[in-house]
Amino acid sequence: MDPMGLTSTDPLTDLLDGVRTGGAVLNRSFLSGSWAARFEDGSPLALAVLVHGSAWITPQGGDPVRIGPGDVAVLCGGAPYVVADDPATEPDVVIHPGGRTTAQGEEPADARGTGADAWDTEGADGTLLLSGLYTVDSGTPGRLLAALPPLAVIEAKVGACPVSRTTFEEIAREEPGRQILLDRVLDLMLITALRAWFTRPGAQAPAWYRAHSDPVVGPALRMLHADPAYPWTLPALAAKTGVSRANLARRFTALAGLPPMTYLRERRLALAADLLREPGATLATVADRVGFANAFALSAAFKREHGVSPSEYRMRETRAAT
Repeated sequence: MDPMGLTSTDPLTDLLDGVRTGGAVLNRSFLSGSWAARFEDGSPLALAVLVHGSAWITPQGGDPVRIGPGDVAVLCGGAPYVVADDPATEPDVVIHPGGRTTAQGEEPADARGTGADAWDTEGADGTLLLSGLYTVDSGTPGRLLAALPPLAVIEAKVGACPVSRTTFEEIAREEPGRQILLDRVLDLMLITALRAWFTRPGAQAPAWYRAHSDPVVGPALRMLHADPAYPWTLPALAAKTGVSRANLARRFTALAGLPPMTYLRERRLALAADLLREPGATLATVADRVGFANAFALSAAFKREHGVSPSEYRMRETRAAT
């Protein structure tokens, strides 16, 4: 496979390719008695993994869902949600983007067993919960968020968490590279959970998944992925797929969720974000590899998409990796 992953035709890989976290936060909490926490962190994606015990998750405006040992819950959209021992328990802790407070806005008296010794409670009568707050710093999560409900629970019998207790103990150590290791572990947890969710028995394949098997849109997607740097136009893509421009645009937008040229631009920007992490990669070289006319055009498009310039993005990624 090409190192840039351009030959992949797997629909789930297509959906997740380039979507990575940066500055992820992973909490582990041992909870007993009556407890509840309200999450108002605004994370576009969050994970909750129950190691042992039981809990209820209630998304804002939704019904409470019980999770058991080994279950993984994926929450998307950034709306508040509550994790509790019982749906009727009122939250006594609120998780904000920068930390946690009591429900009254005060500093909590303790961290509820979030330290390394939380693992020593394995046999205790309580709940051990891992919660990961996922900050998407690259790629385009819009299609992913649109494909998921506010709360998706993957039962342990369908898709178990791929990360062991030993691994979590390792990433908890305050050593160089801890943040980038944590980010990639959370990526692994997310991808494994979503693969199980989209391929679970009885799951209805979303439109973007069906797009890859469509006789018109499928070949178009594969061509865009195989050579994103090619100067594609809608007429050229339509000619190669053997349909009219109107037919291609209509079917592509309906199944992939974006018009063909918009999809290509976002694909190029996601690839550019990956390439900018490579040591020594110049902006002009990256622009040429992903299909932008020059470094200026890439820089302008990148800032519109990510909110920061390519150089700012590169510095942030470099700091996160050290």
